[in-house]
Amino acid sequence: MSLLDRVRAWWNKDTLTRADEETRMTAGERDLAEEEFEGRKADVQAREYITGQGVDFEGDSEPPRHP
Repeated sequence: MSLLDRVRAWWNKDTLTRADEETRMTAGERDLAEEEFEGRKADVQAREYITGQGVDFEGDSEPPRHP
């Protein structure tokens, strides 16, 4: 097994585990997991907005009105 194969196997291990878990989930559990994911995503967006990360004031501002 080459080093690249080992890295790929290690990198995809969590993906395979998550896929295996999702196949055993009921529809309600999947919906709950989706809601939790959306909630975490909203929390990250709110945190970035409050702290100003990713804000580009130059890009958000209007160009100068000089003729």
